[in-house]
Amino acid sequence: MPARFRTGDQDSFFGEYLYKITVPQGHFLRHLRALVDWDKLAQDLIDLYKGGAEYGGVPYHPSVLFRMLLLAYLYKLTERQVELFVNDSLAARFFLGLAATEPAPDHSSLSVFRSRILEKKGSEAFEAMFQYVVRLAMEKGIKFGRIQVVDATHSVADVDTKKDKERQAGGSGHRDPDAAWGNKGQKKIRTTKGETVDVSKTFYGYKTHASENGESEIVTSVAVTPGNKWDGHQLRQLLEKDQAVGVKAGVYAGDKGYDDGDNHEMLWSRGISSALCLKEKRTTLYPEGLWADTKASLDYQEGLSQRYKIEQKNAESKRRHGLDRCHYLGLQKYTVQALVTFMAINLKRMVKLLWGISFRQPALQGAGA
Repeated sequence: MPARFRTGDQDSFFGEYLYKITVPQGHFLRHLRALVDWDKLAQDLIDLYKGGAEYGGVPYHPSVLFRMLLLAYLYKLTERQVELFVNDSLAARFFLGLAATEPAPDHSSLSVFRSRILEKKGSEAFEAMFQYVVRLAMEKGIKFGRIQVVDATHSVADVDTKKDKERQAGGSGHRDPDAAWGNKGQKKIRTTKGETVDVSKTFYGYKTHASENGESEIVTSVAVTPGNKWDGHQLRQLLEKDQAVGVKAGVYAGDKGYDDGDNHEMLWSRGISSALCLKEKRTTLYPEGLWADTKASLDYQEGLSQRYKIEQKNAESKRRHGLDRCHYLGLQKYTVQALVTFMAINLKRMVKLLWGISFRQPALQGAGA
């Protein structure tokens, strides 16, 4: 018996006509719906349903729920807010494949859906969908250049650290035991004596490490760690994930946090040029030789000239899509947040490159946004 899922009247004459006159041909969500074979993307999630959706209550297809989850990340909404948004927006219902008069899935369905995926398949299921989108970009003919740029961005854990400290003093454990204190650079402060000193800027949470293709501006791989992990140690994982989806880069560029002898050697051993920004001591102590030659190379200069692109992408992930703070507790759930965030950003970029349609975040009535 084949799997059974809910069907609406979207493809009926009335449903098709209504969407035709209310959702403009140039609407971002119309193009996003056409870009991806959503049922194929979510095909591996069907076995999450009891009996493979062959018996029992008739559920929504997993592609409907995943698209709704994606809308939450696109429009920077909570799961409650995205339910209201879909109910208020014909374009959103069209994107989900719902009938014009069909209500959105309940927000609790999204929570159950996400939890069930993590319980039965882990965050690897979201990783597979992220990689599907990257490969799709290549299949659609989007041009990928030879330069990859890498960087990390931090997200603050959903924890009041003061209260958490009080909890621990009272014998309770951490609210989020996977999170960790990390350093995000230096800042200048003035002491009570009027002196200006440098102090570390710290955060409690996680890091998302990402690799982006400089030409296509598609994020090709993502790795997630607690906040205390060093950026440079994640380069190998990013490179191997890039190669797994078919990225053929000739140059990797990154800031000084990636300047480590092992990282340079790893790249060179694979025939890849290093544009990992060299610390001054390398060229001041050794004004001639390997490091001076590396710094003078065209690949090094071109790679560093594109490094700003990943910084812009990280800023976009925070400002427009909520990656500045963790939505959930635990490394596994944060991994989902990071992967779906950058999947949403990639899809925006693909629609722009393929059709020239820019994504806009309107004021969302009734969605609390």
